[in-house]
Amino acid sequence: MIARSAVALTIAGSDSGGGAGIQADLKTFAALGVYGACAVTALTAQNTRGVAAIHIAPPAIVRAQIEAVLEDFDVRAIKIGMLGDAAVAEAVARCLEMSTSSSGASRHLLPQAGEGERPLSRLRERLGVGASVVYDPVMVASSGDALAGAGFVAAVKARLLPLVDCLTPNLAEAAALIGVPIAMTEQEMAEQGRALLTLGPRAVLMKGGHLAGDEAIDLLVTADGIRRFAAPKLASPNLHGTGCTLSSAIAAHVALGADLGEAVASAKEFVRAAIERGRDVKLGEGRGPLIQIPIRA
Repeated sequence: MIARSAVALTIAGSDSGGGAGIQADLKTFAALGVYGACAVTALTAQNTRGVAAIHIAPPAIVRAQIEAVLEDFDVRAIKIGMLGDAAVAEAVARCLEMSTSSSGASRHLLPQAGEGERPLSRLRERLGVGASVVYDPVMVASSGDALAGAGFVAAVKARLLPLVDCLTPNLAEAAALIGVPIAMTEQEMAEQGRALLTLGPRAVLMKGGHLAGDEAIDLLVTADGIRRFAAPKLASPNLHGTGCTLSSAIAAHVALGADLGEAVASAKEFVRAAIERGRDVKLGEGRGPLIQIPIRA
């Protein structure tokens, strides 16, 4: 009998410090028993103290990576993180163009046809409605450094959000996407989540970790309603890569067969354990990463 592993693809930037981006995603996939493939959208020179330099990958190279993975692997979930600029966002959207069946119930990962493109018919046949896209709309690093260029928000809203199954913005990212002030209350979080739904994603996970109070509150907003996730906040100096880890853990659990609500709940438990594991670990001189996989003392 041939053993088959669940496969997830991360489309994101590389963090040379290893705490976020592609590196955090692949560590998360591995920790959860999912085989991880990747498409690198940007190279960043960064460490725990900040981002020193960014090189955005040519859109054609980003597309080639995605197509190479999707043509060969049975991908069940796709996590998207840092894209860097509008041209890369457009390239990713073209690779992940979705069509809706006449009944409106099925969504298929499809490329957009164009001159010189290789058809991904095998992908269409294999994936059907089984693949989900989780998008963490990274625009600013935890250090405060900008990670997206001019025109990026407009490109994402026009081309990428309608292709997303679960959008996972923090409060600042949500506000930037809809052009409003950052939410200060749980009610405002819910309102902004519903506003984001109108831009096309099937679900929005509003991450309220920066909301005032002793609880970390996230809201999963869908057309059917709102599901609330709350837990006491954990104090830690090492939180770099938290958003990347959460979104990739959601994708991993979806790849393993969980529905979205179950995937979010399990991903939050995974992130909490990773924060606890890393809060007393000294890595670098700045804000360190959480630890997805146990390390030796």
